[in-house]
Amino acid sequence: MKNVGIVIPTYNAGFSWSEWLNAFDRQALKPEYSLIIDSSSSDHTVDLAIQYGFDVKTIKKEEFDHGATRQIGVEELKDSVEIIIFMTQDAILADSNALKNLVKAFNNPKVGAAYGRQFPRKEAGPIEAHARLYNYPEKSIIKSKLDFPNLGLKNVFISNSFAAYRCNSLVEVGGFPKNSIFGEDMYVSAKMGQKGMKTAYCADAQVFHSHGYTFLQEFKRYFDNGVFHAKESWIQEEYGKAENEGFKYVLSELNFLGLKYWYLIPSSVIRNLLKLIGYKLGKNERFIPLSMKKIMSMNSAFWQRGNGS
Repeated sequence: MKNVGIVIPTYNAGFSWSEWLNAFDRQALKPEYSLIIDSSSSDHTVDLAIQYGFDVKTIKKEEFDHGATRQIGVEELKDSVEIIIFMTQDAILADSNALKNLVKAFNNPKVGAAYGRQFPRKEAGPIEAHARLYNYPEKSIIKSKLDFPNLGLKNVFISNSFAAYRCNSLVEVGGFPKNSIFGEDMYVSAKMGQKGMKTAYCADAQVFHSHGYTFLQEFKRYFDNGVFHAKESWIQEEYGKAENEGFKYVLSELNFLGLKYWYLIPSSVIRNLLKLIGYKLGKNERFIPLSMKKIMSMNSAFWQRGNGS
């Protein structure tokens, strides 16, 4: 088994943090290095993490960045481990073999990154559940543009809610971007793809993780997604347009709701319309005043750091 480290950015993890730590403690694979990067939590997050043997590095809340914060973990661990696992504080490991099954992907020397299957949380409604069932299917796959040109942008889809990276591969592509509003995981996967590395989807490595976003949160999230693709336009130029995937997703969601959940179809239509509007506005963020971007973004701190004008 390779040397493994794990990094989790945290901020006021709340009541579910104990559940997260208990699930982590039951893992068959025990990482040699466990690091929390905490954004100055005011609750019990840090104290509990220390009790479970985590090292803790604290940053200011306003300093959190999707890419740069995770890159702190890379710099801390890259000389000590071969594989770094990244998770979020709300992704609960589903069984004792979750980490072990994720790391197994790196037995293939061509795999630079891997991510696991996400199941909807127990309280998820049908629309929330469909998002996980659509993006995280039952069958594992090792992806590259050469092997699956029909997958398009899905070839570089990955989620840092539950993902792992080969350290040498991560360093080779320059690590996570230092100033990112969103999509730091896809950025790295796409960079690896350019160098002939592959991304593995491991359906037997599983967590419970989903979000019950409001209409406004859906809009804000997709605004940030659009900003990411505007700033990293090379990804779609090389792998395919996000809009193509979005159309397939909408059809799948409507089919999933069908007659059983017919009463949710109006909500689905409104949500997907808001996603599209948010995404399109994000892709054209250069034309939008900074004050408005701060309001429309889920990650307003990104703009407060001086991005955009």
